[in-house]
Amino acid sequence: MELKDELPLDHKLAQVYRWGAAFCGVVLLAFGCLGLADQLSPFNTNGGQIAGMSTNGVLSLISVVVGLALVAGGVIGGNFASTLNMAVGALFLISGFVHVFILGKGAKVLDFGMTNVIFSFVMGLVILTFGMYGRVSSRLPHDNPYWRRRHPWEAAAEAAAHRALQTGSPTAIAQNAASEALGTGSQ
Repeated sequence: MELKDELPLDHKLAQVYRWGAAFCGVVLLAFGCLGLADQLSPFNTNGGQIAGMSTNGVLSLISVVVGLALVAGGVIGGNFASTLNMAVGALFLISGFVHVFILGKGAKVLDFGMTNVIFSFVMGLVILTFGMYGRVSSRLPHDNPYWRRRHPWEAAAEAAAHRALQTGSPTAIAQNAASEALGTGSQ
């Protein structure tokens, strides 16, 4: 089984992570565009400031690219947006950890300061949360598409039971009772 088989079709919960991450992309896009408009040199580490964070030309360009990717993910939506948000959120967290360790060293080519590190952690957690919303939990509700996709037999039994109760069919009600007795019915 492949990962794409584990992911459900688009669901109303997708709106939360789609537009939340797209908003984060707009924030990154604004930060990057302000840095590019300031004509910062690509690898300058002298502390050019935009919105209280140090930046240079490369960091501004990376911010624009990642911001555009998040906005595009918000427009495309579905499992693509969720997966993109989880990947970008994880990269932000990794970037924050890496830059914590190189703050006072000469290796800080992106001119990260402590405010950048904190921003990276916060933005990473927010985007990662948007990517995982409705997808990762130990107790997803049975109407959640991720639960249905991971438990197809139970979902089919619940759907059959729901149809039986809707139609009032004695045969379907008996089948529902039998599936509940075997432990495959609704819980």
